[in-house]
Amino acid sequence: MEIINTIGRRKTSIARVYVKPGKGQIIVNDRELNEYFQSEILQTTVKQAIVLVKADGQYDVTVNVEGGGNKGQAEAIRLGIARALVTINDENRPPLKKEGLLTRDSRMVERKKPGRAKARKKFQFSKR
Repeated sequence: MEIINTIGRRKTSIARVYVKPGKGQIIVNDRELNEYFQSEILQTTVKQAIVLVKADGQYDVTVNVEGGGNKGQAEAIRLGIARALVTINDENRPPLKKEGLLTRDSRMVERKKPGRAKARKKFQFSKR
């Protein structure tokens, strides 16, 4: 099996994910997973798809991720890994689909409108 290349997106984060057979090592932007994401929750989020299909320790994952914040990047990586696992084996699709890991979360930040403080918040009203 050669290297599987997929992409994952969330908010403004874009993750290019490369999966190949290996020992279960996850490298994000040339750093170890636990070095890049110090939070245990974000590490679990990234590994969620691999653990779900019981493939932990079977694949090496290399990720280039840019844009957004920590959570958006972690969820973009999760989507990329889930897509790669489906490409590797179609039997992985039903459990990943059931958990919603193959769905691109399309929610984005609403843009700021003119004449408003933020997207929806209005400036303070003063009667006098």
